Amino acid sequence: MERLRQETEPAEAGLDPKALARLDQHFAHLVDEGHLPGFLVAVARHGRVAHLTTYGHRDREARLPVGTDTIWRIYSMTKPVTAVAALMLAEEGRLALTDPVSRYVPAFAETRVYESGEGTGIRTRPVEQPMLVHHLLTHTSGLTFAFYHSHPVDARYREAGLASSVLPGSDLATTVEAYARLPLQFEPGTQWNYSVASNVLGRVVEVASGQALDTFCRERIFGPLGMTDAGFHVTGEQAGRLAELYGETEDGGIAPVPGLPVHGRPRLLSGSGGMVATAHDYHRFMEFLRRGGELDGARLLSPESVTAMTTNHLPGGADLRTHGSPAHRLPVNAGLGFGYGVSVVVDPEVTETPSSSGTFGWSGVATTTFWVDPHRDLTVQFMSQVRPASANTVVPELRRLVHEAVVG
Repeated sequence: MERLRQETEPAEAGLDPKALARLDQHFAHLVDEGHLPGFLVAVARHGRVAHLTTYGHRDREARLPVGTDTIWRIYSMTKPVTAVAALMLAEEGRLALTDPVSRYVPAFAETRVYESGEGTGIRTRPVEQPMLVHHLLTHTSGLTFAFYHSHPVDARYREAGLASSVLPGSDLATTVEAYARLPLQFEPGTQWNYSVASNVLGRVVEVASGQALDTFCRERIFGPLGMTDAGFHVTGEQAGRLAELYGETEDGGIAPVPGLPVHGRPRLLSGSGGMVATAHDYHRFMEFLRRGGELDGARLLSPESVTAMTTNHLPGGADLRTHGSPAHRLPVNAGLGFGYGVSVVVDPEVTETPSSSGTFGWSGVATTTFWVDPHRDLTVQFMSQVRPASANTVVPELRRLVHEAVVG
């Protein structure tokens, strides 16, 4: 077990201590008012942690405090890790981003795409071009999630037992084949739609590598990067450090809710959202990306692959608002493009929160987030454990407050 530690003073890193105090006070107030159980926030510049705060509880009912060794369900912050796994295999020639997904999951060979209608009257047609690995990495595959309730195809996901994105009791291979039996929402490459694509990508990694996803990540990513607590489940020794998961209640408070089943190796290894990690673990991952694919002598990716991962791949430099499916045509997506498993700021003039061009990162559904700002040589992570009932305001506020703290 390794713990994240502060390595330099804020002023030495060009950060305003008073602004950072306001940041801490803002989120401490949310804890004191019962909106968050607790949190960890870390801000690093030039590779050195200059601000690190823990506050509140990892388990409010048991009165167990948040520590620098707390283990968090990071949910969709798993996606960038899965993307790195695929890019590693691409560098080794074991897959190509231009490969059709059907090369690894044959069930996708007969994919059809939505044309019109709804319910039992849906009409589909064969795809004009195959779904590629590139489409999985960029969420332009035509796949979707069941929870949108915005399109006849996501209704088909719910009818197929995929309301939670996975088939209950099944493994990754079986679940991915269930996706393949459903129509795509749109022709691959023509829109951006956040989806189950990273689960399919995880299965592609398994087939291309010949290893289970957790084994590949442990041996090829977590071990070399020193991510000592990261994984797809917690061991008996780790279990006492796992944060309790909460959900928002109707009165604006929070209450414990069932979480990702991580006590014991899960049957389904989710490349979309199956990981747990400490702040130390994810700091190591961010630093690996910030340094262009290498950390402490361990090179996992070439600088060129990291550049490709953190470059917008939407056509014509489009953002998520203009290239997104209808569910994503929202002001919050203005100025954000998408790379491989991460969002990328393409127009800071129109983003809802202050950002630098080229900043990349992603968030998890339980109020975890990270970003790397290459322009200011800044990395930020925030860990809590609340599934919000509506739009999460924590991340925009965090971005604003961190922006105010950078003075040099």
